[in-house]
Amino acid sequence: MKRKDLSKVLMPDHPMYTEAVDALRRYHEAEAGGVTGAELERLRLIAEHQFQAVTDYQLGALGGPTPRSH
Repeated sequence: MKRKDLSKVLMPDHPMYTEAVDALRRYHEAEAGGVTGAELERLRLIAEHQFQAVTDYQLGALGGPTPRSH
């Protein structure tokens, strides 16, 4: 059984990961604060994009499929 090299996997304290968590926190704080419309959607999209980037990176680091560029 081949062992996976985990040296490229992002740890929870990595800036890419913490920035995604912060973006999600900003979205939820804005939502709780009554922000609506385009601004709330903008914050949601930022958080979603950052978490997708983390997920894509982690999949690649673990040898899984990564999305193709357009």
